[in-house]
Amino acid sequence: MEKTNHQGALIAHLSMFGACAGWGLMAPVGKDAMTHGFDGITMVTFRVAGACLLFWIASLFAKKEHVPTKDKLLFIGAAVFGLVCNQCCYTIGLSITSPINASIVTTSMPIFAMLLAALILKEPITSKKAIGVLMGCSGALILILTSASHASDKVGDIRGDLLCLFAQFSFALYLSLFNPLIRRYNVFTINKYMFSWATLMLLPFTFFHVRGVVSQPIPALTWLEVGYVVVVGTFFGYILTMIGQRVLRPTVVSVYNYVQPIVSVAASLLMGIGVLKPTHALAVALVFCGVWLVNKSKSRKDMEREKKVTD
Repeated sequence: MEKTNHQGALIAHLSMFGACAGWGLMAPVGKDAMTHGFDGITMVTFRVAGACLLFWIASLFAKKEHVPTKDKLLFIGAAVFGLVCNQCCYTIGLSITSPINASIVTTSMPIFAMLLAALILKEPITSKKAIGVLMGCSGALILILTSASHASDKVGDIRGDLLCLFAQFSFALYLSLFNPLIRRYNVFTINKYMFSWATLMLLPFTFFHVRGVVSQPIPALTWLEVGYVVVVGTFFGYILTMIGQRVLRPTVVSVYNYVQPIVSVAASLLMGIGVLKPTHALAVALVFCGVWLVNKSKSRKDMEREKKVTD
């Protein structure tokens, strides 16, 4: 039994590392594709519609689950915040700003999640959480102000940074509002409905634009990069994350967020599509320290458990 538990934990750790490393590499790869034939709208349409197709195919081989009409409708809201707003803002933001900035901003998601959990789930805001939020917001502010004075696709652009920031807020809102829903079903059931609704929302507005873009000559390398974003960055990324979340504590899962900017910065520098500035390093340090403090603080369950022990 102990050996089985260790194997399950190892698989969970490897899954989280693989998902976050894949997302970290997705930033520079996706950025390169969006400078050689694709644009943000086309990329997000391919990402959502492509993953939708893959999840429906995968669901044919997964355990069948009955989903009541009420939950199917709730998946509309989950798709709006978890996919449409999140992926549209992030992908279009990435097409404007640098992949380094986009990846640094993604580490702010746990901070948004903490604030929304306090408002929606009534989780306490401790001193550690408050200091963590202040440090994380300071890092994001430094990043945005630096981008405002150096608007370029290598150093950054304030419009892209803010879009990526809103994408993290949207995903945090999705986690807070729809947490009970996403715990009721397996990964394939959840994602096939969410991606289906997201595709139905996007295609009427983006189809003709996308058709015009793909009718132009596009390099083979760009198509390979788009394939990576759809298959690895979206389809496998969502699967691996949920495998990790089933075994690991939320605090452990969140630590793997740090893998994304490390991979992204390294890949961006190697590909020559990013410029590392001293302010980036300061922003990274502040955001990482802020997120670490938020994750080290006590949850409502921890406080209730300690209260029972003392009583």
